[in-house]
Amino acid sequence: MLRAAGLAVALLAGAAAAQEPPAASAESAILTVVPERVLSESRAGRAITQRFEAATRSLVAENRSIEAALEAEERDLTARRAVTPPEDFARIAQEFDQRVDGIRDRQDAKSRDLTRRRDTERQAFFEATIPVFRTMMEEAGAVAILDRTSVFLSFDLIDVTDQAIRRMDAELGDGAAIFEAPPKPDAP
Repeated sequence: MLRAAGLAVALLAGAAAAQEPPAASAESAILTVVPERVLSESRAGRAITQRFEAATRSLVAENRSIEAALEAEERDLTARRAVTPPEDFARIAQEFDQRVDGIRDRQDAKSRDLTRRRDTERQAFFEATIPVFRTMMEEAGAVAILDRTSVFLSFDLIDVTDQAIRRMDAELGDGAAIFEAPPKPDAP
């Protein structure tokens, strides 16, 4: 049974490879696009990535600075242990641990917020691409644009990723107008 299925797939792949692609036309019922390329190669998409990377570098630097300060304070605490009464030291150590936990929680929250902002910007980007893709569909007479990574087999001539990137750059630029808009409230 598995051999028969494998043979069928091989025959289909061989037949498809042997076929000449249809002549390029202005109209195709289905187009494909690689959304991640549109995001990573368009100016607006790159702006999202650059903001996220810059904010990440800043947070990493802040975390390193905090870590260095806390390590110095911990060394100081360790040195004071020998000359501090045990009850006092236990209280001081507990306060230090609670402060460290609070700092860790705040820094983790900053990291989650940073990721959430990046995801929100990505979503806003893809929402802003809808009119551009709609126009591309209308111009091609297409009824759908599919994610190329989910398509089993297709001809390259229906892939509009490069065209989409050029249009996104022309219509969205660096995306400043998209990302300066107030965020939409979360749906209930």
